Amino acid sequence: MDADCLFCKIVAGEIPADVVHRTERVLAFRDVNPQAPTHVLVVPRAHHVNAAELAKADPETSVALVTAAAEVAAAQGHEDYRLVFNTGAGAGQSVFHTHLHVLAGRSLAWPPG
Repeated sequence: MDADCLFCKIVAGEIPADVVHRTERVLAFRDVNPQAPTHVLVVPRAHHVNAAELAKADPETSVALVTAAAEVAAAQGHEDYRLVFNTGAGAGQSVFHTHLHVLAGRSLAWPPG
């Protein structure tokens, strides 16, 4: 855990969140600034700065993130959804704790952004 990390504080229960899914490895909660009707963040319980770091250090938790994201989408009634990892500030990452965005519930254009 990183004492200064927003998502570590959410995982620890120090900051409230609208949690929609939890497992031993991951926590999923609604984004406070949703970009789609369903916008959920899936984070590992352990602190890793980005998706590449997580994949290198703990590939099983990388799989758990994607599995949880699919379960969240299904629980919200979506067969079609987008999964997004932003890695680095230049790509839009603003919290440096790995997180997977689950977006659904509206038409999602391509390319994004």
